[in-house]
Amino acid sequence: MKCQTADAREIFEHVAVQVNIIGEGEGKFYVEIAARQVCVEPYEYYDRDGLLIGDANTLIAIADGSMDICEALKDGRLRAEGNWEKLKLLYRVRVKKPLKK
Repeated sequence: MKCQTADAREIFEHVAVQVNIIGEGEGKFYVEIAARQVCVEPYEYYDRDGLLIGDANTLIAIADGSMDICEALKDGRLRAEGNWEKLKLLYRVRVKKPLKK
């Protein structure tokens, strides 16, 4: 599913990162950047560039901008493995905030 609120116009490479949610709400999904667009699907991605592992609260906080991904990595709330050059490209994705009514 194409993510309408994510802006990946600055990313010209293909990036595929699986996200494993641990604890409550456990599950897996992947984020793929291709053709400068972001797609999110509820599946495992076996030929991935990287893997992020964290609990749902941490991942939501990172996604909504209330937590910095570097902070989460430093304090152990988020783990990452894989191709760090590709993982760093996720920093360049801009999420548009919804307009308040």
